[in-house]
Amino acid sequence: MVVGASRGLGRGVTEAFLAAGWRVVAVARDTGPLADLAARNPALRLESGDASDPMLAGRLLEAHLPDVLALIAGATPLLRPLHHHTWETFSLNWNSDTRMTFNWLREALLLPLRPGSRVIVMSSGAALQGSPLSGGYAGAKAAQRFMADYAAEESQRAGLGIAVLSVLPRLTPATELGRPAVAAYAARAGVSEAEYVAGMGEPVTPDVAGAAFVELAAGDADAGAFLLTGGGLKPL
Repeated sequence: MVVGASRGLGRGVTEAFLAAGWRVVAVARDTGPLADLAARNPALRLESGDASDPMLAGRLLEAHLPDVLALIAGATPLLRPLHHHTWETFSLNWNSDTRMTFNWLREALLLPLRPGSRVIVMSSGAALQGSPLSGGYAGAKAAQRFMADYAAEESQRAGLGIAVLSVLPRLTPATELGRPAVAAYAARAGVSEAEYVAGMGEPVTPDVAGAAFVELAAGDADAGAFLLTGGGLKPL
């Protein structure tokens, strides 16, 4: 089950799971972008809904009991300096990304998912480096990583056998979310966007993210956080 499957890195993860031969439940607020893919691949099932809705999390997990749950959904932050935010814009990602992660982890542990199941939470490299033009984004992403750690500990304490991991992808110009941020940080640094991108190294693409999630889904780690770069996963 991929939550946030319709675009960007989530779309890459969805396609990678399908290519690996797995049946996939793709969850998105708007499943329209996935309609053609679903029409071509009977292994793909579409479910529409707001990922931050706790009722959706409980209902879909109980209905499908996924062996792998990938939590990728999130809101695009407003790109402006701290003092140009309101509290509402600053807290956007806390009320979407962090809330979504809390709801799905909670339901995965309460249900619980089957022993041997794996939950992979997509956080962000901003959780390590900060993100001064994104309001509360970096803090929200750091909270996602901590919640994944907490859920892994609770699974171990209760003997549930559910692995919980987190992935922190670096900022990338290869997605709709990343491109505006790259442009904003280039302008802040006083360099061209091309110069800024050249200094970032190999980008994290949807294909790179897909390969990383397949690797973690098929691996044996039951906890931990991983930085995702254009070259792949690095344990933190």
